[in-house]
Parts: sequence; structure tokens; C-alpha cells
Amino acid sequence: MRRIVVLLAALPLVAAGLGVLNIASANAAACAAAWNSSSVYTGGMVASYNGHNWSAKWWTQNETPGNADVWADQGTCGGGGPTDPPPNSGGFVVSEAQFNQMFPSRNSFYSYSGLTSAMSAFPAFAKTGSDTVQKQEAAAFLANVNHETGGLVYIVEQNTSNYPHYCDYSQPYGCPAGQAAYYGRGPIQLSWNFNYKAAGDALGINLLNDPWQVERDSAVAWKTGLWYWMTQNGPGTMTAHNAMVNGRGFGETIRSINGSLECNGGNPGQVQSRVDAYQRFTQILGVDPGGNLYC
Repeated sequence: MRRIVVLLAALPLVAAGLGVLNIASANAAACAAAWNSSSVYTGGMVASYNGHNWSAKWWTQNETPGNADVWADQGTCGGGGPTDPPPNSGGFVVSEAQFNQMFPSRNSFYSYSGLTSAMSAFPAFAKTGSDTVQKQEAAAFLANVNHETGGLVYIVEQNTSNYPHYCDYSQPYGCPAGQAAYYGRGPIQLSWNFNYKAAGDALGINLLNDPWQVERDSAVAWKTGLWYWMTQNGPGTMTAHNAMVNGRGFGETIRSINGSLECNGGNPGQVQSRVDAYQRFTQILGVDPGGNLYC
């Protein structure tokens, strides 16, 4: 995401009754997406506020950037602030027509509007870095989702024999919805009671007691997928989001999602399925897939 800064003069411009307009220096960093009081931010996520980029130290919501206990000042940036939206804030880098082209047989539950609504909880998703990086991240997320759900067809895990095994009673909160209630649901097939607890806490939704919300509400389902993508390392060493925006490549996203079973030769067929979808989706978006496709 880039902003073009035009230097109009070496001196500040003053308008009567309007105060001073500061012109950003030529070497100022580009502003991240503007801070949103209704969004959830987790450690490492960046937002712009009052002409500065701020990095969250840990999970926060409704905590205004400037609080040093929660936010780290990353310095001035070329514009931005609580009322200055990012360049593509009016839409997703994937159009609805492209989304439908990617998933011609999708279940209507996985709606485009549900995805774009869920994105408000994670403003850095597909809005970090250059236009190319944003499209690569969107394609990477959707390619992994494609694999996990059979092309956005399945809402819940199809192997019902796994259902009772996703309850870890060693957790102090147990499994209040029942031993067999925490099976895989949604675009990244959220499973296990501790994942429902963590996702629900981060999103402000009681998923531990009512995990069925993930199969009833499209936006909630998409939010759980984005929560994992943006905040969880899984079997990898970084989040899938960080893998894409920091140039580690699509293969590293596979490692973060299911690396213990698929990477390092574990299941090359499954990896190839993900890579094929990623290459197809980047072609639809008209962007190079980049390197490091395999894990």
C-alpha cells in the first residue's frame, strides 16, 4: 500500500483560522491502514493514527494508539489517522466476480459479503504492503481455504469419527458445549476446544459455549479463518499473514496451517493441491505468485 506525497514547499503552509498543515517528508514511511476502534489488533499488527504508524504489542481493542503499554510508535508516516482510510478501504483486492470465478461450486454459506464483513476485524489482512503483496496474500488465504473446504463446499468436517477427539479436558474450562462439539468448522476448519476458546476471546464471541455459531453465521465463520491466518503460527514459526507480507512465500503458509502433516515430504499431493489453487488464483488476480511455493 503506497501513498504519493507531493512536496509543495520547504516551509509549512498556514491558512487563516486553519492552523499549520505539515508536509510529510519524502522519506516518511507509508501509512498502514488507519486505526479502527471496532477492530481487533494482535501483537505485531500495525495501524496508522495521527500521522504515525503504531505496532500493537499484544491483543487490543478500543485502545487508542499512543498508549505505550499497548502500542509501540513506529515513527511518522506519509499521511493517515483515525479518519484517513487506506487506499483500498472501499473494497477487497479480490472482486466479487473474481471470487465467484475462483469458487464456481461454492456453498452459498461462504458469501463474499460475509468475507468482506469479517475483514473489518483484521484491517491488516490483504491491505499490507504493495498491491502485488496484497493480492498474493489474498490468493494465498483463499487457496488454503479452497483446500480445507473442498472449494468452499464443506462448512463442517466430514469425518464425524473425529468429533469426540477434539476435546482437551486438561484445559481448565473443559468442554462446556459437549465432548463432541468442537469439530472442524469454517474456512480453515477450526477445531479443538482450546482453539474455539482462543478465537472467541479474540473476537469477542462466546465460541467455547456455542461453537455452532461458526456454522450458522457466515461472517463469524470467515472471522475464525482470518483469526487463525493473522494470529496463529500453528506448526510453523510465523503466522501465514507474516509469511506473505515478509516475503517468505506461499509454502510457509502451508507450514503454518498443516505443516506437521504435509511439509518436508509428509504429503506432497496435499501440498501440490494447495499450490495449484494458489497459482490459479494469482493468475485470476493478474499477479506473479512469487517464489518459495513449497514447504
